[in-house]
Amino acid sequence: MSASFHSPTADALVLSAGGMFAAWQAGAWKALAEWFAPGLVVGTSAGALNGWAIAGGCAPEELIGQWLDPSAAASLRLAVQAPWRGVFDAALLERSVRRIHARYSPRVPFGAVTVELPRLRPCLFRTPEVDWRHLLASCSVPFGLPPVRIAGRWHCDGGLISPLPVWAAAAMGARRIVALNALPLMPSRIVRGFVKSLRKIAGTPAHPRRIEVRVIAPQAPLGRLRDLLFWDRDNVRRWIELGERDAKTISLAGCFGGQ
Repeated sequence: MSASFHSPTADALVLSAGGMFAAWQAGAWKALAEWFAPGLVVGTSAGALNGWAIAGGCAPEELIGQWLDPSAAASLRLAVQAPWRGVFDAALLERSVRRIHARYSPRVPFGAVTVELPRLRPCLFRTPEVDWRHLLASCSVPFGLPPVRIAGRWHCDGGLISPLPVWAAAAMGARRIVALNALPLMPSRIVRGFVKSLRKIAGTPAHPRRIEVRVIAPQAPLGRLRDLLFWDRDNVRRWIELGERDAKTISLAGCFGGQ
């Protein structure tokens, strides 16, 4: 096992958006946790929920257990309601987010990324200001869930504009970043085209310079759009195994040139 390293301002873990695909991050974290102790954690969308737990000291097996628990299926459930409220039951997701927020208290600095509406501006919220509303906003997919009002402004899913927010970790002082990208490619041409258009309009945060970044991503597509949206135990188990395998060959030397 490689020696762990921990620097309060230098080493960061960044977790991407990904919906149910974020279960892959739990498997990857199991492999990384053997040697990597991040000094700060940043997440967006489902990655913000994983990140909040990890920053709070959640053991890899505990995080994996949460993803395998059938209660995870309640995170996104279709509902018949007014069109402007989206197609998913926001109350169920809110309960899940509140439970996760209450269960953990970050031991290292944590950042959650949202998108402010209607300006489509990526926003970084840091502890200690982060509460359950910031986590909920970071997961509030447009047209699927209603935006969340924070300090008089509306916020939605951070993955809409910045699916892998390494810029946010840099803004928090990171000098070396391990990024887990569960969604390198949206599994839908229509959604992909829509998101690409929004990002072209809004612009995306610049990739940080002079910062070492190692991105770990699935070696094969994780599934279809439906798989991304709806919990399935067999899928989750497979993604966790893939995540652990994808990250297992990574070491401190492999990430940062043997430093």
